[in-house]
Amino acid sequence: MKMEISRKIEVAPPLTQDDREWLRTLWLNEWGGETMISKGKTHYFQDLDAVIAWADGVRVGAATYNLEHDGCELISINATVEGLGAGSALISAVEQALQKAEVDRIWLITSNDNLDALRFYQRRGYRITAVYPDAIDEARKLKPVIPQVGYYEIPIHDELELEKFL
Repeated sequence: MKMEISRKIEVAPPLTQDDREWLRTLWLNEWGGETMISKGKTHYFQDLDAVIAWADGVRVGAATYNLEHDGCELISINATVEGLGAGSALISAVEQALQKAEVDRIWLITSNDNLDALRFYQRRGYRITAVYPDAIDEARKLKPVIPQVGYYEIPIHDELELEKFL
């Protein structure tokens, strides 16, 4: 069954227990658990700020982020329905929240195979600032569900850091 959804996306923080449970399920399905590892640091789902994208009363994506002393790390972004602009709406909402909080730097980590994400972020002003060779091989020791091979049959080994100044 194909879901018909309008292109009007609204973004809001999770307000109900149902929202939090939906986010938890999204993380389990998309990220293989309730933790994410970046630059050797383990992030726990329940400790992160989040926003949810909605279209016609249906959740169509989410982003999680972590405010730190030197800016904000975007931990995850997922569009559960492709082609609506949910990813763009989510990243815009996070950036706007950071500007209101007077945070001027946002960064993220992605894997070397995630070519679509690299295109997505660079088109929105993010720049590659670092490559961490073998970082995902190390993360896999802590989180064995991280796949060996990713998008486009590319072996996953390295983390790429991207950042943007707001």
